[in-house]
Amino acid sequence: MDRPILRNKIYLYLTEFFAGMSVMAVELGASRLLAPYFSSSQIVWTIIIGTIMIAMALGNLYGGRKADKDPNPDRLYARIVIAAVWIAAIPAVGKYIIMGISALLVFAVNSNFLVIAAFAACMVIFVFPLFLLGTVTPSLVKFSVDSLDDSGSVVGKLNAFNTIGSIIGTFVPTFISIPTVGTSVTFLIFAGILLILCIIYFVSSKVNFTKAKKVPISIVLFILCCFFGHSNSFAFWESDLTYEGESVYNYLQVYENSKRVVLSTNVLFGVQSVYLKDKGLTGMYYDYAMVAPFMSGVNEKEELKILILGNGTGTFATQCKRYFDNTDIVGVEIDQKITDLAVEYFELPSDVPVFTYDGRAYMNAVEERYDVIMVDAYQDITIPFQMSSVEFFTLVRDHLTPDGVMVVNMNMRGEEEGNINQYLSDTIASVFPTVYTANVRGSTNRELYASMDPGIMDRLALNLEKEEDAGLSGMIQSAASGLQAYEAGDYLMTDDKAPVELLGMRVIDELIRSEVAYYKDIYEEGGLEALMEAW
Repeated sequence: MDRPILRNKIYLYLTEFFAGMSVMAVELGASRLLAPYFSSSQIVWTIIIGTIMIAMALGNLYGGRKADKDPNPDRLYARIVIAAVWIAAIPAVGKYIIMGISALLVFAVNSNFLVIAAFAACMVIFVFPLFLLGTVTPSLVKFSVDSLDDSGSVVGKLNAFNTIGSIIGTFVPTFISIPTVGTSVTFLIFAGILLILCIIYFVSSKVNFTKAKKVPISIVLFILCCFFGHSNSFAFWESDLTYEGESVYNYLQVYENSKRVVLSTNVLFGVQSVYLKDKGLTGMYYDYAMVAPFMSGVNEKEELKILILGNGTGTFATQCKRYFDNTDIVGVEIDQKITDLAVEYFELPSDVPVFTYDGRAYMNAVEERYDVIMVDAYQDITIPFQMSSVEFFTLVRDHLTPDGVMVVNMNMRGEEEGNINQYLSDTIASVFPTVYTANVRGSTNRELYASMDPGIMDRLALNLEKEEDAGLSGMIQSAASGLQAYEAGDYLMTDDKAPVELLGMRVIDELIRSEVAYYKDIYEEGGLEALMEAW
């Protein structure tokens, strides 16, 4: 079938270019779409990449077979039209599909819920449009190759255009579109590019739209998707968020009530930072972390130097500045947008400098020693692997003063042997001879305190006696009453082997099972009607 627009092959190369670009943009958009519900851990990335590769492989097979049987470019561009509309619909319906799948699976799956739910969501939302885009390359090869004499050159050019498009489709969403306009609009932008590509083809080919009804219908559907899907809200059941947006690293959500302001990142139902409007203690693990300055002699020293790795919006820094007038605090936070939110909504003290850096990279770049180093860097549900190893904690030790104390916030307290906190504690205890832990009341957090100085408990008691603030003194006494010396085991993590994602997923499964056990029993006994009544 003769189509003038395809005669010099430039349009075929452009089609390959935009198809490659869109595949990568959808892949990166998929990670952001899933992150608020399943995290953006290496496991979720593995699911996304694996699902996309399955879709592309099936698309390659199908596209090659169809190109041999019916080498009609109209059919190829019709498939791209369908893919474009599907991608445009993802912002409008994707989050509802994710929640629906999760609601169904939470009662049917007893283990690996996040893995199974994320995989099911990927299969339903992303396989079909990427399968259609996977048909592009074999179809274009069929249309482009005129003879065996130039087949290698033509296929090489097609692959080159696909690769260049993929490169652009990797960098533009990450550094430009997602931080600027959000994930939803990013999907719409790349869907629009594909749709325009196809409209140009059909219009230039003078195809009668009554015979190619997909095109005008697709335009209407795309407009509807733009109208209903342009919002960047992932928490669609929330109507009073103070702030919702995205950065290079995170989905960000700030909400507040009459008592506090809270930051949540990526996983919708977690609290990463909190600010109390009455200027009091938080009642959370940040209060327990305040034990570390007492262990290091805050009421004896003229100046106490504190480094916070994973500053967030500065909850710990703010509390230390509020209760101690002799602290010199430095924060390290990899996400500049979070630091901006800290200033705008969380009243981060102006005399706390915050460096936009990875915590470990920062420590490699400075030689300063600190009296207290707080490690509270989380990547969604787990500590980044590079900040959980023997090598990292050795680096922390080398940046502490002789009587300095490291305090580590360990989330997701597990009970089974070999849980993530046991790995972290054993790893730290292999570096520090003095290690104490305390479970935070009313939460799944555990605080760990480590030092090279065996006298930190005596110093804690001495400085507690000197504390004049009754509220702070009472809280420290309460936290200190739960301190237990930690006996080291053999569960170690190194730069070479630190399975933090798998260990974190295991604890999440435990938490989900315990949370839904009550409702699962009701469902098994009385069915859906009983469940709805209990809900």
